[in-house]
Amino acid sequence: MQATPVDFAFHDLEPGSDDFRADVLQGLAKPGKEIPPKYFYDAEGSKLFSAICELPEYYPTRTEIGILAAQAEEIARLAGPDSLILEYGSGSSQKIRLLIQAMRPCGYVPIEICRSYLQDAAAELTQHFPGLPIHAICADYTQLRHLPAEVKAHGRHMLFFPGSTIGNCTPLQATQLLKTAATLLGPSGALLIGVDLKKDPARLNAAYNDTQGVTAAFNLNLLRRINQELDGDFDLANFRHRAFYNADQGRVEMHLESLADQRVRVADVIFDFRRNESIHTENSYKYTTEEFRQMAETAGFKPLRVWTDAEHLFSVHYLQVGVGWRG
Repeated sequence: MQATPVDFAFHDLEPGSDDFRADVLQGLAKPGKEIPPKYFYDAEGSKLFSAICELPEYYPTRTEIGILAAQAEEIARLAGPDSLILEYGSGSSQKIRLLIQAMRPCGYVPIEICRSYLQDAAAELTQHFPGLPIHAICADYTQLRHLPAEVKAHGRHMLFFPGSTIGNCTPLQATQLLKTAATLLGPSGALLIGVDLKKDPARLNAAYNDTQGVTAAFNLNLLRRINQELDGDFDLANFRHRAFYNADQGRVEMHLESLADQRVRVADVIFDFRRNESIHTENSYKYTTEEFRQMAETAGFKPLRVWTDAEHLFSVHYLQVGVGWRG
């Protein structure tokens, strides 16, 4: 069954190339060079990340899916009937299918920064769930302050934020993002969020340094994107992927490390690299369940439930805006 126009709407708030250019030039000019991880996700980067999620070393995706599958009925009960599901960083929309089947929501709002990836994933969902209203929003969710009027008019909102993407933010940034989400959801809203747990550093280092080199390709794709969109001349062979767990900071760090002294041009601006100097491309903070609960409460949420897997690798939290604690 084909989706009818009333079933699907597309809201294009995609950041422009000027934002990408400004953030890259500003980041490369810093004494410690860095680029925000949100720019990983062009069409190729999104495909590579989907491949990462299937890797044997990368436990978060399959572990989170297992938790969601086991707890879907309880999540649906907590959310209540006819909720509207929003999703930050919807990607391929794989995990949301479990929730849609269990919750039977009044609509679904995927929010994704890559336009082409969002369009493809949303179109596929209309075929799997005919009649389900889908309002796809192409936007940087970290900057999203208001929902389109036709989306906001729906009933109670539940935001789904999977994959421990909250870990890409510093704790201060994460708290602010959660505060923004609480405002976006309103006083009756809820948040279902995946959070990676602290664990053996060897397990973490393996997850971000897979033997097939897919994570390395994902990291290096950022330089390819700069070359393509910002007239850069990075030689990808002169950089290598480096990822490691920083125990003091409680985070995995990803870097692109220069293999030689070299000079690179981006958008007619010259940047010098020393051998072993790196571009810091991503953090992935890990938390204990109590650490994350405290952060959520600071941001205006009250924890209602937390579920983990048998190995205690990953957690899924159900939080509500401005209600009392229920253990």
